[in-house]
Amino acid sequence: MSRQEVPAIPDTSPCCPPLVDEALTDETAATLARGFKALGDPVRLRLLSLIASRAGDEVCVCELTDAFTLTGPTISHHLKVLREAGLIDCQRRGTWVYYWIVPARLAALSQLLDVSGATATARP
Repeated sequence: MSRQEVPAIPDTSPCCPPLVDEALTDETAATLARGFKALGDPVRLRLLSLIASRAGDEVCVCELTDAFTLTGPTISHHLKVLREAGLIDCQRRGTWVYYWIVPARLAALSQLLDVSGATATARP
């Protein structure tokens, strides 16, 4: 008697779990894109890291300009781009401006990229 082969059950699970539960709306995508675009410049990325390294505390613009060999107006331009993207906020006190991160906006950017919960196996 010949042995019959049992047909294999096809694996219908996705190869990679989705990073998000649902697709972004046009408005959300545009907002997040501004944030990612702002972080696409090495000076702005470094500025954000200098501000974020204060763990919620604020940083005087004088401390930020001293960390670079760039001119004050150039640093101000980069800070303006970060501020317009909603990644940082500021307050003027006398002649100085103090900056801090906006945690909710950074969380939205990182949430989109967070793959720590993914259980996909690496592809060969």
